[in-house]
Amino acid sequence: MSEHVGENQALNVKNKRLVAKLFGAIVLMFGFGFALVPLYDVFCEITGINGRLVNNNQEQSTLVDKSRTVRLQFTTSVAPGMPWQFKPHVNYVDVHPGESKVVKFLASNQSDANVTGQAIPSVSPGVASLYLNKTECFCFQQQILKSGESIDMGLVFFVSTEIPADIKTLTLSYTLFNVTDPDSIQAVDLQAAL
Repeated sequence: MSEHVGENQALNVKNKRLVAKLFGAIVLMFGFGFALVPLYDVFCEITGINGRLVNNNQEQSTLVDKSRTVRLQFTTSVAPGMPWQFKPHVNYVDVHPGESKVVKFLASNQSDANVTGQAIPSVSPGVASLYLNKTECFCFQQQILKSGESIDMGLVFFVSTEIPADIKTLTLSYTLFNVTDPDSIQAVDLQAAL
């Protein structure tokens, strides 16, 4: 009988160790989830991957390279569950490296409620994001539109004169997310992603 009690105690100790290990793994996974956003930002800033546009508040070059022209195309999309229409006023612009340009995007809230949106940019080819400098952008902040409201949102940018000669076309894509309800699946903390 005492042998059976000893086995039960040993089993209880093993179970407690297993529960402690599982709990520790859960805590580590939870912490890793929070660490992913800053780690991803650092990775994208260093590599320029995934179209992260670095806004270093760099001064625009006073030199404009009029011997070259780069075409910047614009595409937009809205994430599932985002009740807005979102589109650029123009599909592309041709710019000289170093030249500042302004482009407007139209956003319209099609829902019966106030909705907060956040636009996330992406540039292709990925290496081109190192040469596309946004000095002002609606994507730097969340946008709040009342039911039925529309707004023109501005983007001010320039392409660096140091852009490689073989890059003649860039595509700047924006995806608009609904960040109104912080508990919804669609609403994620995208502010850190900028």
